[in-house]
Amino acid sequence: MTVMRRERGNLPERIEAHLLIVEARFYAELTEELVKGAIRAIEAAGSTYERLAVPGALEVPGAIVKAERTARYDGYVALGVVLRGETTHYDIVAGQSARALMDLTLKGLSIGNGILTCETADQAWARARVEAMNKGGGAAEAALEMIWIDRAMAKHGKKV
Repeated sequence: MTVMRRERGNLPERIEAHLLIVEARFYAELTEELVKGAIRAIEAAGSTYERLAVPGALEVPGAIVKAERTARYDGYVALGVVLRGETTHYDIVAGQSARALMDLTLKGLSIGNGILTCETADQAWARARVEAMNKGGGAAEAALEMIWIDRAMAKHGKKV
């Protein structure tokens, strides 16, 4: 097997894949910036996408499960923002959304997790901005790389 290496992994320059961006719209402006980065990364890789908005981070994994039943997507980009507030609700939302996404990846789904969990809006903006940390783009690249890994394993008779 020929392995193409990039700084961040094995993903070739172009990969034909169709992704679903599942975006939690609770902090809509922040999420829109994450989506902008994800779209740039997906298009740069030569892939296509659809978008699906859900109310918040806890709904993202459930939407991915529903979408997976359609067999229309090669992978998923989970995007959203959870900001610490005055109650422990932050801990529940941050932990449970991450746990549910991890459970889905362990079942073989190719998911890039771009749900930001931050103390402040300033921290979230620093991570969301395409010109800064571009975590939306990073999540899309992670999903594409997981798709590539899945396909590479399938070529060698291995089911992931």
